[in-house]
Order: sequence, then C-alpha cells, then structure tokens
Amino acid sequence: MSGPAVDPPSPDRLAGAFSVSSVRRTGGTVQYIGDPLVPPDVVVEQLGPVFRQRGYDVRLEELGPASNGGTTVVGGPGVDDPIAAPGGASNAGSNQYALVAEPVEADSGGVPWLNIGLLLATIASTLYVGASAWYYIPVAEDPVRVFEAWPFVVAMLGVLGIHELGHYAAARYHGVDVTLPYFIPFPSFLGTMGAVINIRGRIPDRTALFDIGVAGPLAGLVATTIVTVIGLSIDPITVPERVANSDTGVIIRFNYPLLFQALEAMVNALGLGSDIGPGESVHPIVFAGWAGMFFTFLNLLPVGQLDGGHIVRSIVGQRQETVAAAVPGALFALAGYLYFTRDPPPVGFGVWGLWVFWGLFATGLAYAGPARPTVDAALDRRRTLLGLVTFLLGLACFTPVPFEISAI
Repeated sequence: MSGPAVDPPSPDRLAGAFSVSSVRRTGGTVQYIGDPLVPPDVVVEQLGPVFRQRGYDVRLEELGPASNGGTTVVGGPGVDDPIAAPGGASNAGSNQYALVAEPVEADSGGVPWLNIGLLLATIASTLYVGASAWYYIPVAEDPVRVFEAWPFVVAMLGVLGIHELGHYAAARYHGVDVTLPYFIPFPSFLGTMGAVINIRGRIPDRTALFDIGVAGPLAGLVATTIVTVIGLSIDPITVPERVANSDTGVIIRFNYPLLFQALEAMVNALGLGSDIGPGESVHPIVFAGWAGMFFTFLNLLPVGQLDGGHIVRSIVGQRQETVAAAVPGALFALAGYLYFTRDPPPVGFGVWGLWVFWGLFATGLAYAGPARPTVDAALDRRRTLLGLVTFLLGLACFTPVPFEISAI
C-alpha cells in the first residue's frame, strides 16, 4: 500500500512509456501532457507502480488533437508548482493525452479500531440472534448460554468475511488501495446486514475490476458450500415444547435454491445426512449456508457497484448501464407476480415486499452508476467465460420465494 503523497515523479521517470511535453500542477493533482510511447491501455499498467511509490493514483485521459508542438510548462490561474518537463514535441493534429496523478488517502498504519469495533458488535448481535432464534435458548433467563450459539456465529460471519476478503485479496493483488471489511451488526433475523469494504484507490483496468468483482462471490461460495455440507451432516436440534406450543400463530419456512438442493442430495448420497424427526429442526449452521447463497445471488445482481455490476461492466463496458436499467423492472415484476398469485401472509408484507425493497435499492444503484476503470480495454475471453460461469452459479442460488410465512 502506498504511503503519503510526496513529490510526484519527474517526467524523466516516465521515459519509455510516455513522452511528456508539458506538466501542470493544480493543488495536489498533477497532469503530464504528452503522448504514449506504448499502446494507451498499457501506459497505466507500466507506470502505475512508479506513481504508487510516490503516493499517487494515476489515470490516462485523451485530450483530443494537439494544436502545435513544443516544450512548455503550463501555468495560469489556480496553477502552482510547475514541474520542469524535458524536451519533447507533439505532432500537430494528433490526439494528445494526459496522465492525471492524484494523491491517494494515506494509510495511517494504526489499529483499525472502527473495523474491530463493528466486528465485535456484529459478533454480539449474531450471538444473540443465533441463540434466541435458531438455538431456542431463553437468553433473558440465562444470558451466559448465549455463547452456545458460537457455531452459528462462526459459520455466518465466516461466509461473509471470506467473501469480503476475496475482494480484499484481489484488490491488493492489483495494487488498489482498499480497507479491511466493515461488518454491519443488526440484531434481527440474521444478526448482521453483511459486510463491506471500501475501495479507496482507482481501479486501473477492466481486468482488475473483474478480478475484484468476481473474487468475492467465488470465495464466498466456497465457504458457503463447506458450511452447508457441515450443517447438513450434523444432527438436527430439538425444538423445545415452549416454542412448539407457542401462541405466535405463524411459522416461517425457508425454501432451498437449486445449489442447496444439489448439496443436500450429495450429502444424503454419501450417507452423511440425518433425518429430521417430529419436534426437530435442522442445525442452525444449515441456515448460515442458506443465507450465504441468498447473499451471493443479491450481490451478483448486475447493477451499479454490486459484484455483478463490476463483472458485467468489465465484460461489456459502458453497455452495463443498459443492463442495470432492466434490473429494477425485473425485480418489481417479480414482486407484482408474487403479490397477485400468492395468498397474503397472516402478518407482514410477505416475500413480495422483499423484492420491492431490492427493486428500490437497485434503482438507486443503477442511478449512481458502475465503477469506471482507468483503462477501458476489452476483457480477455478466459475471464469472460469465468464471469458467465459465476452468473450461472448465482442463478443456482436463486429462488423466487426464499421464505414463506404461514399460520400454524
């Protein structure tokens, strides 16, 4: 990771990749005007490390035809600290380029207290929800027993954490400045609303954008598969009579997507599965696997800066915005179909409300737009194929009715 920005690279450090005819510096931003000496999509790849060592992110911009040649240092209002440029000339009428260098946010190198605090809060909320909702432990009567839900916490946060660490590892591999994961505590239903990382540096090209986008879902699916198989192999838990005979009047049943059903069939074929008898429920770790698949599908929606948006943007370029515009409509259509074809639940909005929420969320993401790599060159065929396979895996994690609420 780069340190704090110091003096930007001198023009002679760019020789071999970029011929500098003039340089201007406005505040912390430095523009090197000139011509690429290698293909434009290779300039940033070659010079990126030079700028990162000095604490800068760099991108290449096409300025249009040059009016004349010569060697100048551009000054004027708002411009300070000009950097002397070596001799060089631009061909009149040919397109000129600018290497734009901007200081990156320096990493203090200290303890990431916010990340740690959010992780601890998420562990606490997931412990509470896991113990009370999935292990049927009367936490109010015996608070110490909340720690019996630790397997659920490890499974749930392990799936989410490995997903985000996949993004983190890919970003660091490509030299993109990125934070550690921020977990989001939420003491209801799951115990968490997931985790996010913040990409602080510019994404150099479509290859980096693809790798960062696809690494999370693939890493998360590996973890989800392991968690699901382990959960299905563990004996179910007994539902206490006080819960089975409660007067809440409703029951929530979770439906399994195709990938889950395939793993369940495999576990049963290997003789590892356990039959669920009367008064029993699947082990809570199974639900962590279900949640991992559900989150994977949502993250692969091809809209905005979700993982699916990154992958599609890297494959089809700016046409991703056309694809993203169709996503909210598809989600609203699904919500409408479920609203008119399914009986209303005894309480709440039912599953159609879930897709309305995600339709609204996808609308905001589509409006905000996708990530834009510095160099917008086409993606290679091998990664394109991997992207298509990833979306097929995402579809295998989808079920139009993830849960059902019915009366007892």
